[in-house]
Amino acid sequence: MAGIVYLCEKPSQARDIARILGATNKTKHYLSGSDVTVTWCFGHLLEMASPDRYGEEYKKWTLETLPIIPDQWRLDVRPKVKAQYKAITQLVGKAWHVVVSTDADREGETIAREILDRCRYQGQISRLWLSALDDVSIRQALDNLKPGIETEPLYHAGLGRARADWLVGMNLTRAYTVVARTQGYDRLLPVGRVQTPTLRLVVDRDHEIESFKPVPYWDLVAPLATEAGDRFDAQWQPPANVTDDKGRCLDEHTARRVAQQIDGSTARITAAMTTRERVAPPLPYDLGTLQQDASRAGDMGAQAVLDTVQSLYETHKAVTYPRTDCRYLPTSMLGEADAVLDTIARSDPGFVAAVDAADRSRQSKAWNDARITAHHAIIPTGKPCGMARMGAAERRLYAMICTRYLAQFYPDHEADKTVLAIDIADAAFRATGKVVIVDGWKALERDEDATDSRQSGDNASLPKVNEGDPCPVTATEIRAKQTRPPAHYTAGTLIAAMKNVASRVTDERLKKIMKDTAGLGTEATRAGIIKTLIDRGFLAKKKKTLVATEAGCALIAVLPAAITNPDTTALWEQALDDISSGRMSLDDFVGRQTRWVTAALDQVRSNGLNLSGLPAPKPAKSCPDCGKPMRKRTSQHGPFWGCTGYPDCTATVQIGGKGWGK
Repeated sequence: MAGIVYLCEKPSQARDIARILGATNKTKHYLSGSDVTVTWCFGHLLEMASPDRYGEEYKKWTLETLPIIPDQWRLDVRPKVKAQYKAITQLVGKAWHVVVSTDADREGETIAREILDRCRYQGQISRLWLSALDDVSIRQALDNLKPGIETEPLYHAGLGRARADWLVGMNLTRAYTVVARTQGYDRLLPVGRVQTPTLRLVVDRDHEIESFKPVPYWDLVAPLATEAGDRFDAQWQPPANVTDDKGRCLDEHTARRVAQQIDGSTARITAAMTTRERVAPPLPYDLGTLQQDASRAGDMGAQAVLDTVQSLYETHKAVTYPRTDCRYLPTSMLGEADAVLDTIARSDPGFVAAVDAADRSRQSKAWNDARITAHHAIIPTGKPCGMARMGAAERRLYAMICTRYLAQFYPDHEADKTVLAIDIADAAFRATGKVVIVDGWKALERDEDATDSRQSGDNASLPKVNEGDPCPVTATEIRAKQTRPPAHYTAGTLIAAMKNVASRVTDERLKKIMKDTAGLGTEATRAGIIKTLIDRGFLAKKKKTLVATEAGCALIAVLPAAITNPDTTALWEQALDDISSGRMSLDDFVGRQTRWVTAALDQVRSNGLNLSGLPAPKPAKSCPDCGKPMRKRTSQHGPFWGCTGYPDCTATVQIGGKGWGK
């Protein structure tokens, strides 16, 4: 008997758990000890079967065979991991208790459970729910195993995600590609449940930039002097009849007339108000906000951030579980704060002074049990880590995570903001200034963004003035400007757009049913989605930005809006969350997906595809028998041209050959 089997997601995770369990006997496929065996997967050992595994008729791409809706879903063992899979099945077959020890998320649950289902395992199942891989965290998790039934809905959500991806990808990729070929467009049209609407975000942004027409506007600045000789700038507040919706003056003549009107006159302060602004520390990081900040501050790609923070978690044991969508911490972890703060100082001497200045009695808004999801925010562990063993990117992300955690023990940033209302020759002006009173948590920001307190038109500070005080106008300055197009997406801003799709919805019906948290993909998958789009040639990196390629624009131009619309996919992701929480069944979700795919197929059969938005295609070789375009194909005898009218027309010609064949 194998006794208790701990089923991990990867070898490094298995080694960490086995060390605590005393499973020191090492083989090629597992580690063992007294009545305990620890084994591992290599991510998903099983993959969704291809359509031809469900029937010979699916080997050819035809509309007549669609939709492909499996009665019994099949999974195949990935060829490269067959030996590991065989070892796991033998261990599970002898076990009376399996502890699922994969990553504590939807995909981790699925990786283990799909193997147990395939093995028809009937014994006890428990869940090891790890938030960090340091020894203390592993021991705590081992002492608090969850019953398997508690996390089983995550598995159902993982199956739902995989089946929805398969139904959409396999059916619609075939359908649109086949229909496009009959209309003379000979290119594969791959459809992804999440990839396609993500690509649509970038294509729409690029089109918005290309079609943008700058509009000129004019700012009027009046430098003023107080009786004491202090100087500051006042901004003209143009009347509504000459401004756009952002209050910018679009009429140069009016701006110049007012400039002439106030030149050499004396301004009077009509109102002066100072308010104390308090800014609480920013919440600790989830994966998405870490990716956004790393992209903005250092041009670090989303996948690079994920890989780096995963290394901090797995290799260095320096941070907690990184694939989290939560930015809050449970109050029970307040008791560990002293150990974490001390660890930060011991790990990075650059933080010693900041740790010493921290107020360990403070409890920021980050500590909130009601906001905890499956995981808490990413924070440093209580295990000192060797900074010398880290690469530059690892040190940088570790410092960012430590800084955010430290900020929870610092006071609010406080500044006095003064706003002056000013009359100059019957024209309205305004001056603003800000003075920092308490630096607070902003003292920790090594790369502080200074734009928050020095926005356009703001003074660093304002002199002391009172209502009624006169201030001579020392000069006037008209600044000619132009409106600017939106910026191209970066990896960080695209992650943010995917995460916050709900905020972009204009359809009132969808708004009522879509949660604010609805997005494209998950924290764990968004970086991979962007990478796949780049690898497939639909997105390209252009310096620090991401742009759609010609192929990406063409794909979105061909596909119906219902397929590319981010709202639809965000609703599906919301439904997967409902499965995870037990509010929806797997069968109900897959049934909805099936009906949606069937309707999409009916639409393309009836209406075809609109190819008018595509660039002019390259001339295609025409079939001499029926006149339809030919496309390049490959056989065991080499490449050849085949008629797109196949199977009705079977004309072919070898590339480089001399004649036509049948």
